[in-house]
This record gives sequence, C-alpha cells and structure tokens, in this order.
Amino acid sequence: MNDLSYILNELGEDREQYFRAISPPIMQTSNFAFKKVADLRKVFEDEFSTYLYSRGLNPTVDILRQKLAALDEAEDCLVFNSGASAIFASVFSNVQSGDHIVSVRAPYTWAQRMFDNILPRFGISTTYIDGTRIENFEQAIRPNTKIIYLESPNSWDFQLQDLQAVASLAKSKNIITICDNSYCTPLFQKPVAMGIDMVLQSATKYIGGHSDVVAGVLTGTRQMMKKIFDNELLNMGNGITPFNAWLLIRGLRTLPVRLERISQSTRKVVDYLKNHPQVEEVIFPFDPSFPQYKMAKKQMSGACGLFTVVMKAEKMDQIVTFCESLRHILMAVSWGGHESLAIPRCASILPENFDAGNRAHKMIRFYVGLEDPDYLIADYEQAFAKSR
Repeated sequence: MNDLSYILNELGEDREQYFRAISPPIMQTSNFAFKKVADLRKVFEDEFSTYLYSRGLNPTVDILRQKLAALDEAEDCLVFNSGASAIFASVFSNVQSGDHIVSVRAPYTWAQRMFDNILPRFGISTTYIDGTRIENFEQAIRPNTKIIYLESPNSWDFQLQDLQAVASLAKSKNIITICDNSYCTPLFQKPVAMGIDMVLQSATKYIGGHSDVVAGVLTGTRQMMKKIFDNELLNMGNGITPFNAWLLIRGLRTLPVRLERISQSTRKVVDYLKNHPQVEEVIFPFDPSFPQYKMAKKQMSGACGLFTVVMKAEKMDQIVTFCESLRHILMAVSWGGHESLAIPRCASILPENFDAGNRAHKMIRFYVGLEDPDYLIADYEQAFAKSR
C-alpha cells in the first residue's frame, strides 16, 4: 500500500455512510441534534468528543483533519480559518503573563506583530535571534522561556534552523517548539519526526493550491490539540468552515503531482535567472550556491516553487519597471496556487529610502506555478529588456 496515496484518497472517508459518493459531502450544518439528554450532557462536558456545533467539530472538517495529521505524522490536527489564526492559537495557548519566547528573526508578518504588539500587553516578551546557529538559541533561553518559534525555511531569504538540534535543546529545558512549515508542506519536510512539538502551515498555499481558500493547519499531540480546541479555537471562533474544508480535501488530491510539476519548472527558471546579466543573486534552498544547502538537503526532500532574486539595480525605478512589465506573472502576495507570482521588497519601502547598497531592497520574491517554464522565461525576458 502506498501510504501517501491512501492518506490523500481514502483516509477518513467512509463512503458507505454517504451514498457511496466518491467525493465526500459538505456537511453544511451549524448544529447537530440529540435524542437523549444524557448524550447531550456528555458533549457539553467534552465537545472534542463528537459533533455539537460546527464552530467546533464537523464531519467534513474531520476528514481533512485526519489526512493532515497523517501527512505530518502527528497524532491530531486542528484547522483554522487562516494561517495567522493557527499561529496565534499555538502560541497563545502556551504562554502566561511574564513568560518569554525565543523566535527566529523576521518571522511571518502576523507572527511578528503578535510578538511585538499583542503579547507585550500581557507581559510576554520575545527575543529574536539568527536561527542558523544552535548557540544563538542556547544563549537566548531564559528561565521563563516557554516557546521556541521556528520558521524553516522562512519566506524571503529562506534561512533554515537545525530542527533536530533545536528540538533536543528545547526538550532538555521543557520548552515547547513550534515550526511554521508553510514553505515545504508535509510532503517535503517532517518537523514532527525531527522532534518538533507543533507544526503549522498556511493551507492557503500548496494544500489548497488554487488561490480560492484561506486556511491554517496546526498539528501535534492529541492532548495539545484538545487543549487548544477547548480554549483558543472555541473561544475565538476561528475554525474553518465545512465548505473551505471540502476545498482543501480537493486540493490534497493533486498535491503530489502539483508539487512535482512546480519543482521541475522552478529548477529550469532558477537556472535561467542565475545566468541573467541583470540578476545579482538567486536565493533558493536547493541550489548549491545556497549557504545552508547541505542543511536543506538533510532536512527537506524538496523545495517547491518559491525563491528570491536580488536584482542588479541602481535605482528603484528599474525594479518597479521590471515588475510592472510582467505580462503573465502576477504581482501579488502568497504562493502555492496555479498562477506564478512576483512581489518586490521595495513595495514596502518609500522611494526616497531606497538604498542600492542594501541587498534586501533589491529583492523580488518569485513563485513558479503550473504554467510552462518556457512561457514564464519569455515573460521574464521581455520584462528585463524594458528595465535596462
């Protein structure tokens, strides 16, 4: 039996219960009925045990939960209405006033805003570190450190952390580890197998795969998932809807073939860009020039379609002209869908603050979708010609 094929196509699906339909139904209901008061009482005591109200558990969502937990090799899974919700719930459920967090520097925007703007209101502090060296984690840990927050790779310069080493250090000090695995998906990296306590990802990206649903995934032990379900998920009301869960189940069916296609196309596009005279550098974890290439090959089995280009540009206008000249590659945030994307770092920089000597100011993050790679290369080429 192919475990991956079984998970994606069969796990959690009992077709005899829904008229032998190949595709599971969308249980678009807000609540569930009971015949016995005693049964209703039991669910009031433990809503994680069965269906009561779709803010909590729902049959369509449960099919998705089983599949995602199995892909991560975790005991259980919760699915949220966004990746930001999954981040917030995973962190907030494990800190109290006066606690301390160690985080990799420059994490996802909404993770950092939580660390900087929300948690300090409750006396919770965060120390940001360069996560490429285990010594930096050792030095940042305090007696009141409760969480180590990881993002490996991150989504701009793709810095990695040694997940196994960080997990071992954290366990020795009874610290919970959380890793954002959005870049790799469960197919290309297994943080739980390396000792990480909780793994999250934006299912908006590769899991959905069609740029038509926003969702977040959190996996870990059943005990931890129940703790979060009983508190953060039910109180905030940020679980996923049945229809969006159904869209993610649909996305999972084609995940392996999409990632295979995207990975092949990305390699061709990266090779083209590395040799272009208007490109200073291409940053991609599976390219031998990547500083942590050996670590990437050790921890990851694939690198998908996200990479960054550092342009040779003396003026911001050159980057702006290039991006605005792209005809088929769309300028937008996110990644993981069918469409190829570009987002320039200078979009968050005022023109008067642009510094041609600052490598980050010249970055453009690209995502390769499902288009033919030669089609994309032709688009790059005509945009480069206009931005000389």
